[in-house]
Formats: sequence, C-alpha cells, structure tokens
Amino acid sequence: MTACAGGCLCGQVRWASAAAPANVRVCHCRLCQKATGAPFFARAIFRAEDITWSGATTSWPSSPRIDRLSCARCGTPMFARPKDAPARLGVSLATLDDPDAIAPTVHIWVSGKLDWLKLDDGLPQCAAGYVEP
Repeated sequence: MTACAGGCLCGQVRWASAAAPANVRVCHCRLCQKATGAPFFARAIFRAEDITWSGATTSWPSSPRIDRLSCARCGTPMFARPKDAPARLGVSLATLDDPDAIAPTVHIWVSGKLDWLKLDDGLPQCAAGYVEP
C-alpha cells in the first residue's frame, strides 16, 4: 500500500497520502474513547508532510500533547495531531474510501479497554502507549 485517501461523512473534508503510514494502531485510552465517541480509535500514523487535506476542520486540544481535528460541517473525527516532534498526523481508519485498505498492527493503551470488548485478533497488545521500534 503506497497511496490512500478518504473523507468525512458529508464529503467536505478530503485527505490523501502518497506514502504508506509509519504505523497503524488501535488506541483504547479514555481520551480517544471520549474524543471519538467510540470504544477505541483506529488510526494510521503518517508523517505530516505525506498528508494533504482540503476542507474546513475544527481543532481542539484533547490533552496538552494532542490536538483533535474534525470536519467543521458534519463533525466527523478526522485527525489527531501530536504537538511534539517529529511532525505526524493520525488519520482515522474509518474515514478511508476503502475501509479495508489499511489494517491495524497493534493495540495500545489496552489498560483502558472497555471490559466488554474482547480482543481476539492476535495483534500485539500494549498496556500503555506505543514505542516506535
């Protein structure tokens, strides 16, 4: 996979990448749960320079380290942008035009996983955050 694209529910925000993601993870932390309104946030992490997007987004800090960006019209959670280096952008897998184009490779913050959610996909599980290999 070298190129992918996606957009929000209403189509106002579109994004594309010509490069493969650095990693693809499913985060079970409480911040991601509340920010997405879902049990977890499945996202592909790209180098910021590899992503282009168009359309109006809202931005708000969900923590001192991360800003969340959503479509300004329909509210679809689109991106998570860390404020620290190197410049990266987390893109919601649910926004992909082909939702099966990118698959997660790891679960992180499973210490915050909801009890009723059973993980049986065989992927590695990290109790806390992800450490770049």
